[in-house]
Order: sequence, then C-alpha cells, then structure tokens
Amino acid sequence: MDHISKYLTREIKLSSYDDKLFKSDLMFDDHMLIWFISGETKIIQADTTYYFKTGDIFLIPRNELATIVNYPKNGQPHKTVVMHLSKERLKRFYEKIEINKTSGPRRKIFSFTNHPFLESCLASLVPYFDVTGQFPESIATLKITEAITILREIDKTVDSVLANFDDPGKIDLIDFMQRNFMFNMPMEKWGYLTGRSLSTFNRDFRKLFQVTPQKWLTDKRLELAHYQLAEKKKKPTEVYLEVGFEDLSHFSFAFKKKYGIAPTQLLHVTHTPASSYRPDIVTS
Repeated sequence: MDHISKYLTREIKLSSYDDKLFKSDLMFDDHMLIWFISGETKIIQADTTYYFKTGDIFLIPRNELATIVNYPKNGQPHKTVVMHLSKERLKRFYEKIEINKTSGPRRKIFSFTNHPFLESCLASLVPYFDVTGQFPESIATLKITEAITILREIDKTVDSVLANFDDPGKIDLIDFMQRNFMFNMPMEKWGYLTGRSLSTFNRDFRKLFQVTPQKWLTDKRLELAHYQLAEKKKKPTEVYLEVGFEDLSHFSFAFKKKYGIAPTQLLHVTHTPASSYRPDIVTS
C-alpha cells in the first residue's frame, strides 16, 4: 500500500492512497470533516452503509464505529483533505457563543455534498501543503474556525453533535456487542464505548457471554460470513472485510476450522453446515 499523509498541523492533513484499496476499522477520537479530491470510500456502520466519491464532503462524529474502505478510481488515487475537530478546539469555540440547541434525528454521518462554502474552505488548504517550513498555528485556527462556522450555518442541528463533550456512559453490553461485533477495535476501545474500564468490560463480558471477548467476536464474525455466503450467495472476497477480518487467507483458515469447509466450497454445496447466526440481530 502506497499511503502518503502530509500534515499542516496535527488537525489538518492531506491523505492519499494509491493502492487498490485500503480498509480500516476506526473509532475517531475527534470529529472528522473530510473533502474528497478523488477516489471513493465505502463506510460500513452497524445499520447503514454509505458511499462517497469525488466532490463529496462529510462529517463523521467522534466515537462512531465504522469500517472504512478507500478505493482509487479512474486512475486517480484516493485523495482527501481531512480536518480534525477536536474536543479541545470545539470547547474553545463554544465558550464564546450561544449554543444552538436545535436538534433533529440522530445522524451518524453528516453529508454536505458539493456545498460551495465548505468546498471553498477546504480547497483553500491544498496549496499550503506544498509550502515548506512550519505552518502558522494562527492560520490553522482561522481555517478550523471558518469550517465550524460554515457547518453551523448550513446545518442548524450540528451543535447537538459538535457541542456535546460527554464521554460514553455505561450501556447495555449485550445489545451493543450484537450490533457492532464486526468492527476490529482494541479491547480498551470496546470498554470506553460501553462506559467501562478494560477490567470491568472483560469481567462483565465473561459474565454475560460465558466466553472471552476474543473468541466470541471471532465466532460471531464467522457466523455472519456463513450467512452472507450461504444465504446471500456473496463471494468470500465480498465478505471477509465487512465481517471484520483483515485478510482473506486468515478468514479462509478460520472459516474452515469452524465449519470444516472452505468459504469458496460453500458456494457450491446444497446442504451447508449449520450456523447459529441470526440475521434479525444485526442489520447490514
């Protein structure tokens, strides 16, 4: 994978992928404002899949689990301008203004496709990436403040996300894990998102599921893969990334170990090994 990132500051970067695709499971600590220069992205969340292409602009709120697959397109790299809207930066911004408490339906991703204000703001950053030397923090602050101001102007509900500085509270562990098991996260992140320390997460998990988190996650991902292959007739290459595996060979090995048959063979048999996966638990 040929990946190049150029940073103006810790909060502003130009990211480029030249390989066929790049997949990652992410939970951002900051809100991420992203403008597509070229390429395509597929973002898979527990209940929705999004597709973004050249010219699109979107905002991913922090603490949202997602599988992100980046693709070059039409001979062009997957290239984006990315702006981190950190909690610290936003706290300083909102200290000076009255918060708009208007809220709408909860959204996991905000889309601002081809919006001229945002596109102009983010496009103006591109020439700076060719400038040598340290980028002035004062200019970075101006550009980030401009972006936040534009977001608030074009979407009156965005304050409910950007001005929310709370950490996740303790939530139902069974429901959360059943909806999000396909995302690869360190155990510390699972704990944080469910409002638990790592030790409390492991203790609660074993008590509820009667198995270690690692084994349960692997089994659930394989069960989902089995369902996609057997019932939806998808190919292994279409399945392994979306169910939470990092490479096809590891997926194939684990699948055969659990079911006694290779994923490719499953497409050609009438009677498939039994699977305990219930498609009513997780929507995709």
